[in-house]
Amino acid sequence: MIKRLPKITFLFFLFAMLSCANTSKENKNNEETQLQTKPETSEKIVLAAEKLEEYLPFLKDRNVAIVGNQTSVIPNQNGAYVHLVDTLLSRNIRIQKVFAPEHGFRGEADAGEKVSDGIDEKTNLPIISLYGKHKKPTSEDLEGIDVLVFDIQDVGARFYTYLSTLHYIMEAAAENSKKVLVLDRPNPNGNYVDGPVMEPENTSFVGLHPVPIVYGMSIGEYAQMINGEKWLENGLTCDLEVIKLGNYDHEKSYHLPVKPSPNLPNDQSINLYPSLCFFEGTTVNAGRGTNKQFQVFGSPYLNQDKYAYSYTPQPMPGAAYPKHSGEKCYGMDLTAAPGLERIELKWLIHAYENTSDKTAFFNNFFPKLAGTNDLQQQIENGVSEEDIRKSWEPGLQRFKNIRKKYLLY
Repeated sequence: MIKRLPKITFLFFLFAMLSCANTSKENKNNEETQLQTKPETSEKIVLAAEKLEEYLPFLKDRNVAIVGNQTSVIPNQNGAYVHLVDTLLSRNIRIQKVFAPEHGFRGEADAGEKVSDGIDEKTNLPIISLYGKHKKPTSEDLEGIDVLVFDIQDVGARFYTYLSTLHYIMEAAAENSKKVLVLDRPNPNGNYVDGPVMEPENTSFVGLHPVPIVYGMSIGEYAQMINGEKWLENGLTCDLEVIKLGNYDHEKSYHLPVKPSPNLPNDQSINLYPSLCFFEGTTVNAGRGTNKQFQVFGSPYLNQDKYAYSYTPQPMPGAAYPKHSGEKCYGMDLTAAPGLERIELKWLIHAYENTSDKTAFFNNFFPKLAGTNDLQQQIENGVSEEDIRKSWEPGLQRFKNIRKKYLLY
């Protein structure tokens, strides 16, 4: 027995080594499989504005106009954000002027506030406002310009006016034979499509196109759709180039590093915005005049017994004249509400049902926001939320068939 022990020991050791080798090989194969199937959403999104090598050739030795605001920034190696204008000037790109949307170039103006033309203090570039009566660049504005670079962060809701600014930029470019370069940015509400589709009689600056409230497209995809569906005046199409995002798909969440407008201060407000913006067309305040914009709602006319939460809107930067300023409003605090993946109607319906004067609840802005007269009529007639949603389905399906032609991700 003593003489055979070394042989047994050797065989046992050999078997153990082979088993470990097989196990190690299996683990390695499993790791390789996991890496291969690891979702792309774990990778950092690369903004189009970061991909300088792709779009600088379009700008070199050309006269350039920037369509941008405070969101037109690029992260540097230190994690700080540098404005696109500063980045391009440092590379000797010939920027001639800046076109600014609602809220202005620095994004400080209140919603609906008139923004005047001016000079950017940092760069001395002329700024032309595209809000108010002057929503579309004139031929004179575009004289001497070769390329318009559009780089503005959208939030994925039809009534957010940056879409209309994009439309008028493309239309003016088409009419004056100028190129439009869109630097794509992620849509923080890009993972779903929902809401009533805009009807022609309700088109306005808060909705120019036959799309639902939440359309689930990046700004670059949307630009392609404007062109492809010939939504510009007289069916024109512009010379359009879209620089794509890297490592992006529509299921990927995105945290905005800069407020896209004064009253969308954080991710929660951006997520709730497509649902709470309906209140802008009613007697209900949606948080303007507080530090919880589009995260709370309330009104002096809502039933105090039904709404335990209250607040008092006050004038503040970005909300100089908030609805019900100085009045106690009763409503709900949604700052801790779970993230939405659809438009939520229950808050609007409940508020209507519990207001003191239903005849005054809606104002004439509501159909412009909704894009249809039907939603107000359905709520006033007591139609259930489920049946309201069913009425949206044919229009949503038609839109989805259009949308899929232009998706880049």
